[in-house]
Amino acid sequence: MPRFKELSGSEVIKILETFGFEVHSQRGSHIKMRRLTEMGKQTLTIPNHKQLSTGTCRAIVRQAGQFIPASELAPYLYDA
Repeated sequence: MPRFKELSGSEVIKILETFGFEVHSQRGSHIKMRRLTEMGKQTLTIPNHKQLSTGTCRAIVRQAGQFIPASELAPYLYDA
């Protein structure tokens, strides 16, 4: 299984922006990102930390996988 890259919250936010998500709101260190599609609103919550743990990255992939195919997301999040 490939390993996750060491990413910060701001790096993950930039990655999700390439898929059409925009920063919607922020409460504390957590940022809600949203995109509107024909199927409705799609919302993801990303912690804006300097370095995200492996478990947090895994949760983000699981969350984003509902809206973005894993094959498109993998090159951004996993080491080669």
